[in-house]
Amino acid sequence: MNRREALKNVAFLMGSAISVTSMGVLFESFTLPEIEKNHVSFSAKDEELLAEFADIIIPTTASSPGAKAAGLGTFIPMMIRDCYPAKMQEIFASGMKDMQAKCLKNFNKDFLAMSIEERQKIMTDLKNETIANDKAPSFFLIARDLTILGYFSSEIGCTQAREYLPVPGRYDGSAEYKPGQKAWATN
Repeated sequence: MNRREALKNVAFLMGSAISVTSMGVLFESFTLPEIEKNHVSFSAKDEELLAEFADIIIPTTASSPGAKAAGLGTFIPMMIRDCYPAKMQEIFASGMKDMQAKCLKNFNKDFLAMSIEERQKIMTDLKNETIANDKAPSFFLIARDLTILGYFSSEIGCTQAREYLPVPGRYDGSAEYKPGQKAWATN
């Protein structure tokens, strides 16, 4: 199975955790023309910003590392460049610049210089704007979806954030599930 097929399967299994917009892009973009790829570029600072952004969505906990540790800072730009059509790449890049402008306007700081609480406030504002915009693709929606997809298809997401069974054995539809137990992940 190649990487695109694996990502498609993960996206399908994630179901409603990933927006309809992102699901559509992921299913359609496997035939993305080469001319549409790499329409925008990301700097090392952009990748660092995206890693921190993703880490607000899936932070490190006592039981598993967060999104930054799973390498989402490089995963998100790779997915945007390779899988999203040029128009969506522009929406994402423009939204990221708009977020930076809001950070400067509201907190007089760059996103990377902000405290966790300030970052969470910006994230809440972006989420509320996305909800108000209803169904329009946005930086927040795309970044959130790729964070979920990337994290739960990463080694950390599969082996530490969920209950991992490398060789699952037979199917048991009545397996005991203890309160507080992680969801299952298998190869």
